[in-house]
Amino acid sequence: MIIGVGIDVAEIDRFGAALERTPELAHRLFVERELTLPSGERRGTASLAARFAAKEAVAKALGAPGGLHWTDAEVAVLESGQPILQIRGTVAERAAELGVRSWHVSLSHDAGVASAVVIAEG
Repeated sequence: MIIGVGIDVAEIDRFGAALERTPELAHRLFVERELTLPSGERRGTASLAARFAAKEAVAKALGAPGGLHWTDAEVAVLESGQPILQIRGTVAERAAELGVRSWHVSLSHDAGVASAVVIAEG
């Protein structure tokens, strides 16, 4: 059963400008594993913007409650390249309240816009 669906978009240049203007912002939004590629290189702005959109989409799928921490929703990647959602803390607590047992996430970026869709399933 679908408990919630969230979708969000982020303008890549605008998101990149925010990261440049506020250097500590990246660490408020992302865990270290999200900031780097498996090779150890820093992840590109488009990829980070898509991950930010996914975090916004998670909040929407959970009914947009206050008090969620950005780093409690992590977008990880399987060896196949498929993105997955790992939750903890405030996000896991809200998901448990709603009966969420699994997540589906899709990320994309094109034409200067990053997007994400998240489905919370119970």
